[in-house]
Amino acid sequence: MKGIVRLINPASCTNIKNYVGHGSSINELKWHPKDSNLLLSASKDHCLRLWNTKTDQLVAIFGGVEGHRDEVLSTDIDLTGSRIISCGMDHSLKVWRLDTDGLRTAMQDSYTYNPSKTDRAFKTVHQHFPDFSTREIHRNYVDCVRWLGNFVLSKSCDNRIVCWKPGRLDQPLDAVRRTDNNVSVLHRFEYNQCDIWYMRFSIDLWQKVLAMGNQYGKTFVWDIDIDDPANARCTILKHNKCVSAVRQTSLSKNGKTLICVCDDSTVWRWEKVTR
Repeated sequence: MKGIVRLINPASCTNIKNYVGHGSSINELKWHPKDSNLLLSASKDHCLRLWNTKTDQLVAIFGGVEGHRDEVLSTDIDLTGSRIISCGMDHSLKVWRLDTDGLRTAMQDSYTYNPSKTDRAFKTVHQHFPDFSTREIHRNYVDCVRWLGNFVLSKSCDNRIVCWKPGRLDQPLDAVRRTDNNVSVLHRFEYNQCDIWYMRFSIDLWQKVLAMGNQYGKTFVWDIDIDDPANARCTILKHNKCVSAVRQTSLSKNGKTLICVCDDSTVWRWEKVTR
């Protein structure tokens, strides 16, 4: 069956929980940065779902009237845990707030709800309207998105990762309204030989390193711990035996270890060496 979230115990290598609800394949999962019990899933069914894995309750569904019109390919929660951003095959990027009164109450209630003491189902929040939406950044599938502070990093199939911000550059993120159509592009991180989709970049926990692979085994790494992203220094990692598409990258918390997963079923580990 498709659309099932499975929780795995790595110590015992067993499937301990299943969450059924999505109508099709799940493309990405993200844990909440402040509450490790909350899990966000993005699906081919055009929706996102927020689960409480401690009490097994579905807290919220994001999608519907003004939601995505095609597969949701990628999603991320900002470090404050107050905003979600999502992207998909409809070329759009959407921001959803988690700090509204309704969602805060739902997250709190998901911990106290006891199905054995009531005949009523848990009241899941249905969020049909994003707090911001744009199709102005990319002209094709948007297959990866991450928060960078109050900025956003996103990519499509056009050999660049775009750093941008909803609204005007001088406008606080909280002041951006649902009807606002403005976007501010700060920088484009260029790379090459990566015009296929479903290729994922990553950043470390402290948001100092950005890594992205291409379809011929090379990995581009940028030092983004700078004031102006235009000055970011790029290093290209390559090995003569790594020649397949690097579909996924993952950085350790301190940004010193990089894992790359390739189409030929190989996994590569790179270590940053200080000289």
